[in-house]
Amino acid sequence: MLKYILWDHDGVLVDTEHWYFVSTQKALAELGIYFDKDEYVAHTTSGQTMWELARQRGVSEDVIAVHRRNRDRYYQERLRTEDIEIPGVLDVLAELSAFFSMAIVTTAKKADFGLIHQDRTIVSYMDFVVANGDYARSKPAPDPYLTALERFGAQPHEAIAIEDSERGLRSAVAAGLECIVIEHAFTQSQDFSHASRVVQSIRDLPAILLGQKTKPVSG
Repeated sequence: MLKYILWDHDGVLVDTEHWYFVSTQKALAELGIYFDKDEYVAHTTSGQTMWELARQRGVSEDVIAVHRRNRDRYYQERLRTEDIEIPGVLDVLAELSAFFSMAIVTTAKKADFGLIHQDRTIVSYMDFVVANGDYARSKPAPDPYLTALERFGAQPHEAIAIEDSERGLRSAVAAGLECIVIEHAFTQSQDFSHASRVVQSIRDLPAILLGQKTKPVSG
């Protein structure tokens, strides 16, 4: 029986992926390195970062560190000023939290995550958050989801992952999890053939997930 929902964060609960791309693009352009969305998605899907492009051009780690900090600053400016809400998120979380234990499993930096949620109530529906720094290897490695399963004391067949990217899907599948993908404009060209289902909206999830659950979580 399904007991646990493991939520990806960026693109699933908040609409931030475009702004992270734009901020990374801006920081690397300062080094004379240019790329489009398709190149960015291809790199991140494989688990690489765009900073590899700088290393290939002989840019030192000290200089890369400076521009990473610039990227982080640009991104946090966007988080403070752009509309990153996804309609329906709070309604769906409120409905599902009566029946499932839930957690967020994200590659987001904790500083960024904290900024996003300082005035939001999404985290109140979660038992815990697994974020960057809580595991050895990032998605598409299985480590983030394995960490969440361990914290819940759960077996993979008792949990389901909700993702929006091929990288996240690969991470979930590698951890032995069933995974539902929510289509997102930023990642819609990716390969979701290993997903158990692909849906158009987070609002589609209660009908699917409640069919796999027979009674509320006790306590």
